[in-house]
Amino acid sequence: APGQAVLPPVPVALEVSHRGAIASYYSATATLEPDRRADIPARVKGVILQVTAEEGDLVRQDQRLLRIQDSEYRLRLQQAEAEVAKQQTQFQRVKRLHDQGLAASDEFSAAEMDLKNAEAAKELAALEVSYAEVTAPFGGRITQRNVSAGQMVNSGATLFTLVDMQRLLARVHVPAREFRSIKTDQPVDLLLDSNQEHLQGRIALVSPVVDPTSGTIKVTVEVKDYPPTARPGDFVEVRIVTA
Repeated sequence: APGQAVLPPVPVALEVSHRGAIASYYSATATLEPDRRADIPARVKGVILQVTAEEGDLVRQDQRLLRIQDSEYRLRLQQAEAEVAKQQTQFQRVKRLHDQGLAASDEFSAAEMDLKNAEAAKELAALEVSYAEVTAPFGGRITQRNVSAGQMVNSGATLFTLVDMQRLLARVHVPAREFRSIKTDQPVDLLLDSNQEHLQGRIALVSPVVDPTSGTIKVTVEVKDYPPTARPGDFVEVRIVTA
């Protein structure tokens, strides 16, 4: 219109329209945890004769980690075996008399019970001998050794800490209102807090219930392939597609 200021042209960018994915993400911070962790205890009291595993060692299932002096336990086993032999002889004698009608049923039952008790004591003594050799309950890496050769340990004392790091887990609690299409085997992006390295994981477990106190659902993320820079205890940012 006459007298109206002329505005300069405004540059615009043009692009051909196309279809693409639009996703909503939920981000949370979590701690990487090993798949399995065990504090391995001493199951008998005694002096440590030999330690065959060190911190950082990769061990297989049932591999020997430590030996406790077992002389006393072997003597107890010999005593228990002798008692079993004695009670076996006594039981056979009473059984023959009972079969001939020369021994009361109560006497026969008592002899049978004495034999069973002796056999149970023998099994317990054999277990104590086996407990003197401490082995790995599963394959993994020794992360802590708490004892040394020559040291006296009591039953229940923690000898080693063993972790299975074939896979690492990150547990996050997703608000129920964000929970739309989350499901198992869904891929997940993780970012290491220590060096900003990206990791790939998948959802291994989704809790079937909502925590009534927080209104969240626990989601367990599994990471199988990870670099040496990722270790249990590292903080990660977890990004999960929710819709």
